[in-house]
Amino acid sequence: MDLIARVTKHFEDSIRTKQESAEMLAPPVAVAIETLTNCLLAGGKILACGNGGSAADAQHFAAELVGRFEVERQELAAIALTTDTSILTAVANDYAFSQVFARQVRALGNAGDVLLAISTSGNSENVMEAIVAAQQAGMRVVALTGRDGGKIGQMLQEDDVHLCVPVERTARIQETHLLIIHCLCDGIDSLLLGVEE
Repeated sequence: MDLIARVTKHFEDSIRTKQESAEMLAPPVAVAIETLTNCLLAGGKILACGNGGSAADAQHFAAELVGRFEVERQELAAIALTTDTSILTAVANDYAFSQVFARQVRALGNAGDVLLAISTSGNSENVMEAIVAAQQAGMRVVALTGRDGGKIGQMLQEDDVHLCVPVERTARIQETHLLIIHCLCDGIDSLLLGVEE
């Protein structure tokens, strides 16, 4: 096994996925940036959720907003719904794992807030339940999915934003999701602060 060639192929595949996604995803990512920024400017907050690597992405996004991305600025209101083990285990135990995010959305979300819903397959039941709860609360949804968008792609409403990475391999979807998250953070800073570089 040639490990150098194997590693090089991962780099090449990741680059190709991002290049192929750029033209298709840049316009809806721009819409997502405006959606998130308008929410924050109106005094709203962003709730983020996902499972596994997508949970880490939700936490990464919230950390960049509450802390900072690349420039100093005020704290921005973002909460990762993936971090409170007492809530997650209590809800999973007392209700169902499908409700671990939805109950938090109903408890914390208000009309005008935004749910950042991340699922590489587009079929994560607990993320779908969170989307339903968000829509019922009058929140908009920015969904990051992959492949064909799965069931999440079908349940989004007209004002929601779907950012779907149209490849099959989970690793390539997640790598592109991370790039999208950085684009969202940079775009928010640009609109809020006039950052040009």
